[in-house]
Amino acid sequence: MRFGHSLWSANQLPEQEVSWIRKRDLHILTVGILTYTTDQRFQTVHRDGSDEWTLKISSPQLRDSGTYECQVSTESKISQAFNLSVVVSKAKINGNSELYIKSGSDINLTCIVLQTPEPPSFIYWYKGDHVINYSQRGGINVVTQTRTSRLLISKALPADSGNYTCAPSTAESASVLVHVLNGGDIVPTSSKGKESDKLLHSIRSGHSLWSANQLPAQGVKQLLNAQMRSLKS
Repeated sequence: MRFGHSLWSANQLPEQEVSWIRKRDLHILTVGILTYTTDQRFQTVHRDGSDEWTLKISSPQLRDSGTYECQVSTESKISQAFNLSVVVSKAKINGNSELYIKSGSDINLTCIVLQTPEPPSFIYWYKGDHVINYSQRGGINVVTQTRTSRLLISKALPADSGNYTCAPSTAESASVLVHVLNGGDIVPTSSKGKESDKLLHSIRSGHSLWSANQLPAQGVKQLLNAQMRSLKS
């Protein structure tokens, strides 16, 4: 069995005796090489002189998952069932969906393509609507291996802030929102939370990466305000 195909071998049987049936509703899909459904994605592929009868499903969808049975209309009622599972290939960027990077540090994103029967022919990275694999910015490195792609942007600046998308050729894309911040501009104003002290210590210690769920709400607001001041200056 192959993705989107079910294969049946019936030696020396005339075309009209081989049928494909969808078990969930007992719907006859094909008889011989004729299609008996209004869904034209289904067809039987058969070569003259061959004993193979292949049910081909073009552009398979999740609802196509289930059991399909090939039947031969003989007295012995020969049949064979095949189970088809259709999965959605999708990309995943490791880490949180929103990242905070200290200016001058590196943006390091890793994308993994999941649930794909074959490796994608390419994986592109976008910032907004623009492909950045071949950006003229400089300091950008993309390393792609089979189902994994890594994007490295050296010495990130506030101008590098934005929505980054990993887009494989054969899978749903994934995105992450990156904020590049000037940490030196941040001065926590809360006087009654140890979280603010931890945030200030993190900035002074030169930590380069924060995620939204690791920061107090007040700290996140101050980070974004600092980002806006930096972009306006």
